[in-house]
Amino acid sequence: MGTMQNMKLSQQTERQTENLIGPGDPAPFDIINPDGAATMLMVCDHASRAFPADMNILGLDQSALERHIAWDIGAAAVTRRLSEKLDAAAVLAGYSRLLIDVNRQPGDPQSIPEISDTTTVPGNVDLREDDQLARVENFFWPYHHAVNNALAHLWRRGPAPAFFSVHSFTPSLAGQDRYWDIGVLWNNDPRLAVPLMEKLKGLGTLHVGDNEPYSGRDVAYTLETHAGAAGLPNCAVEIRQDLIETPEGIERWAGILSDAFSEILAIDNLHRIEHF
Repeated sequence: MGTMQNMKLSQQTERQTENLIGPGDPAPFDIINPDGAATMLMVCDHASRAFPADMNILGLDQSALERHIAWDIGAAAVTRRLSEKLDAAAVLAGYSRLLIDVNRQPGDPQSIPEISDTTTVPGNVDLREDDQLARVENFFWPYHHAVNNALAHLWRRGPAPAFFSVHSFTPSLAGQDRYWDIGVLWNNDPRLAVPLMEKLKGLGTLHVGDNEPYSGRDVAYTLETHAGAAGLPNCAVEIRQDLIETPEGIERWAGILSDAFSEILAIDNLHRIEHF
């Protein structure tokens, strides 16, 4: 390999590892209750609307931070409260999904979206590959390494842990209203998803979606990477955002889910390795 090629590779490597997070900025992840007694790890991929100070919210107006394009409204609060109720460990992503979506494979066109729900994201337009790689190194991998470590910590001390991901969805997208209160997302493993849907539907007051308004068969990077590939029981939920915008709504849904999981986690033979 020639000297010029070596120089280019060296420059690219330096660019990839550029520190985008300043000393006063949040960490790329938050770990809650790592030694919780529950045999389940919870994650929240879109927990935060934070941006590093030097990145100037990618040229967006401040009002964008109030919208669903920046984060999953209410999801972090539900995750934290559910962690308390179940005594479960949780890992929450520390930065906005507009910097990079940690629930998508890097390189996917929606990983760093140029447009999100009709809103152009100036700082993502025509982004060079080395700048994209810097975001992967600063925001994406630290979060997923934290999830790996938290999951391994639970697994080392006891049976195979379950894996549960908390999201929320906007009540209206592209002019279409979504009537579901909650959707349960899953791919092939029914061990968490099916009993959870049964318990939610059994309440008799909720509109429960089976892989609605999104499908766990289409967008499930975190679930598949950390749980599906390992044969761990897993699923995700999407709660409609207008139902968890207030402390009362957050408490209600944390209660609904904690009641369900307190029974589901005790199911015989749940905590074993199975590939579907």
